Amino acid sequence: MRSDLIKTGPDRAPARAMLRATGLQDSDISKPLVAVVHTWSNVSPCNLNLRELAEHAAAGIRAAGGTPIEFNTIAVTDGIAMGTPGMRASLISREVITDSIELAVDGHCLDAMVVLCGCDKTIPAAAMAMARLNIPAVALYGGSIAHGTHNNHPITIQQVFEAVGAHGAGKIDDAELAAVEKDACPGAGACGGQFTANTMAMVMQALGLSPMGFNDIPATHPAKAHAAFRCGELVMDCLRQQRKPLGILDRTAFQNAARMVAATAGSTNAVLHLLAIAREAGVPWTIEDFEPASVHTPVIADLLPGGRYTAVELFGAGGSARVAQELIAEGMLEDRPTVTGRSLYEECAAAPRAEKQDVVHPVKQPLKPRGGYSILYGNLAPEGCILKLAGKGANHFEGVARVFESEEEAFAAVQGGKIKPGDVIVIRNEGPAGGPGMREMLGVTAALVGRGLGNDVGLITDGRFSGATHGFMVGHIAPEAARGGPIALLHDGDRIFIDGDRRELRTDADLESRRAGWKAPVAKVTHGALAKYARLVGSASDGATTHPNTAVSPRPQAQHTTTKTTAGVTA
Repeated sequence: MRSDLIKTGPDRAPARAMLRATGLQDSDISKPLVAVVHTWSNVSPCNLNLRELAEHAAAGIRAAGGTPIEFNTIAVTDGIAMGTPGMRASLISREVITDSIELAVDGHCLDAMVVLCGCDKTIPAAAMAMARLNIPAVALYGGSIAHGTHNNHPITIQQVFEAVGAHGAGKIDDAELAAVEKDACPGAGACGGQFTANTMAMVMQALGLSPMGFNDIPATHPAKAHAAFRCGELVMDCLRQQRKPLGILDRTAFQNAARMVAATAGSTNAVLHLLAIAREAGVPWTIEDFEPASVHTPVIADLLPGGRYTAVELFGAGGSARVAQELIAEGMLEDRPTVTGRSLYEECAAAPRAEKQDVVHPVKQPLKPRGGYSILYGNLAPEGCILKLAGKGANHFEGVARVFESEEEAFAAVQGGKIKPGDVIVIRNEGPAGGPGMREMLGVTAALVGRGLGNDVGLITDGRFSGATHGFMVGHIAPEAARGGPIALLHDGDRIFIDGDRRELRTDADLESRRAGWKAPVAKVTHGALAKYARLVGSASDGATTHPNTAVSPRPQAQHTTTKTTAGVTA
């Protein structure tokens, strides 16, 4: 066992003495030492139940013959930080969480681990740490929050952000805004739509790093505690069988995950996070690999932000397994091993099927003919960007640039009534290095929806979108403005063309004539974690990690067509 390095032999008497001080006995020390790592915090509902789940996971480890060793790491809550300088810390926290799990587990030579995660960045960080350490490991998502109820209608945090825009437009008064605020979030759990947390929770099951169905159980459901206990038992089985993450993660696993994201019109942040997980796993995977998954996978789940239901209703309809079952029936997922020891097909075949539900549709009766995002290129995004297709509009938008150097400037313009139909809001210097931290723009996009401009205004940025965003939005533009990307050269009044069919983001402005006059912006932060991240971070097109891949992602040719193969699986 790895832990023998810290507990076996005469030389390790000091280490054993310290372990005894924590209450461990000889019998405990002799067993495998298994990390129970969680991101508990009481600052928000997203991670609020993880300490309790950790107790159940620890009990499962003990029951299966191991000794649990508990660690806590950080979490940054997007819903609280959104629209503030604090949001710069969110994506950076993904790297910090990954690093801290590595350091705590490797620093104590632990044999295996259960990772309990609860929100947008903690989930991909769990997968990144699992791939990096490559020891027997199981991940469990703390679960979705229940939706709130306002005026007898279900609501989520998405409606609170949109109410801010409606309030700014004079459509609702202070009392109504306060009522929406108080009704939206009833207790523990992460944001309820197919936003980033629930998208990534589904991704973890599709990759095979979490048991199928476990992540779907809502945070406050009685079955969640038993799921945590089973994860504790399961990690001991993984240890005995030496079942490790890198034996599960390959290109096929990532293709499956990308298709599940597309089929549920999930968060575009999944692109960023899957790239980062692939880097940790050493799997060749590029931003362009997401396009075939989206093109050839219809949207079959009727989930917020573009649909009607939350993760709670999806759980009642059969959860991620129901989505996977529909895709498997049409040859759109390939079989792969999972953390349980059973294959993906076996896990899905064993899952129950709700007979009466309208959350998940058959592939032949889709809600939309293609997935919820598209990868664009062009003279404004040579390395690529992401068009979100969660709205109900067309795939084309043409308009006049309204350029802003920060999210705050753009939000003030929206709330001040200065944005008109036909405008294309340009928010730059919010990329991984320029932000730093690549803030999400939910405040701006929700304000546009709240003011009734969601389908009449475009928005492009080198920052990100929340999974709750819908409308005609393009994010992750690379190269970013702070590193001389073409978006840095745009002026007010330039015409911008967003073409989802041709997969282009371009302008007819003469950008090169402006290149000589461009100067890199002054760094917004010069010390601390944010400054260090800005120096180290790579392109969004490569996952915005702090140890970026130096290989250049392949860029498709004109028309950017993709190749379809039989059984719906791309080569």
